Amino acid sequence: MSQYKIGTKVIHSGQPADSVTGAVITPISLSTTFLQKSPGVPIADYDYSRSGNPTREAFEKCIADCENGKYGLAFASGLATLATITQGLSAGDEVVSVDDVYGGTRRYFTRVAANFNIKFTFVDMGTLDQIKNAVTEKTKFVWLETPTNPLLKVADIKAIAEFVHSKGSILIVDNTFMSPYFQNPLDLGADVVMHSATKYINGHSDVVMGCLATNSEDLYNKYKFLQNSCGGVPSPFDCFLAMRGIKTLKVRMEAHQKNAFALCEFLGKHPKVDRIIYPGLPSHPQHELCKRQMHGFGGMVVVFLKGGEKQSRTLLENLKIFALAESLGGVESLISIPSFMTHMSVPPAVRAELGITDSLVRISAGIEDIEDLIADLTFALDKVEL
Repeated sequence: MSQYKIGTKVIHSGQPADSVTGAVITPISLSTTFLQKSPGVPIADYDYSRSGNPTREAFEKCIADCENGKYGLAFASGLATLATITQGLSAGDEVVSVDDVYGGTRRYFTRVAANFNIKFTFVDMGTLDQIKNAVTEKTKFVWLETPTNPLLKVADIKAIAEFVHSKGSILIVDNTFMSPYFQNPLDLGADVVMHSATKYINGHSDVVMGCLATNSEDLYNKYKFLQNSCGGVPSPFDCFLAMRGIKTLKVRMEAHQKNAFALCEFLGKHPKVDRIIYPGLPSHPQHELCKRQMHGFGGMVVVFLKGGEKQSRTLLENLKIFALAESLGGVESLISIPSFMTHMSVPPAVRAELGITDSLVRISAGIEDIEDLIADLTFALDKVEL
């Protein structure tokens, strides 16, 4: 469905009407095993549900189309996606990652995968300088989040892809924060794009899931083999829920962004707020780059309060509509202090170096009425004492 726009793709890609019943919605295929007409000759393309499942395949085709890719794969979580990709490495290989990366990604790289004699280097990818110094002949892939979690730093995907390819390596981009609606890394030269589908893809905070898309048949076959061999696959029901959720991606992302802009306008004028980071603001250091490589600016807002831990905790403990919770990308507004939550596994010294302070509050703008969200923040900020 490459000729269609994403608002059509999310509803129809990989999801034709059922050929047997005519059902418009893709059925949930819960069977773990499939009938064969002769030993080793399945009736359809399925033999065992870990290896392939009709409901999962429908979602995989959908996510591939949405990212303008040829191939898609689904996994039991975003980290299962990361782990499966990393399983393709060998002892002695190297990986270069953006420094301001999701805490769970850094934890996996440094405390799990590093145990298998794989070297990980973390650099600021705001420019090419540090990447050029870090990539070696042993670098198998460069791992990029843009915008990053939580500081919303943005990197030039096209420029990084061109450099990485010149060194014989590949670029993998975590596109979770933007979703396929606001950014398509494959179009900019990335070799693989991945998502924690738990977030904006599903959008309803009721599925833990991951996925990737690529245009490379070789990489698809490699990761498809690892998907089956490692077994980190999602259930058919989770795939069904993710497909149900992705159908409204267009309208949800527009609503997330609209509320994010309004929250920035309110918080930017508040006397207890030190500064705001949001890709859609001219004050963002890479705002011009954002406008070039994104189709929008997303629903994630970073707020630095005046004060420190006491002020941040007071704010979060007095909110009624914003949910003080991990994760992001749901229809409900979520708020967190990364230093105590999503990035607590990052060593304190590294957090300090990156600027992930106790005054940093991360907001995932939901799609509620903005007047209610602003009233909720007003009430909670009134409780904050400087």
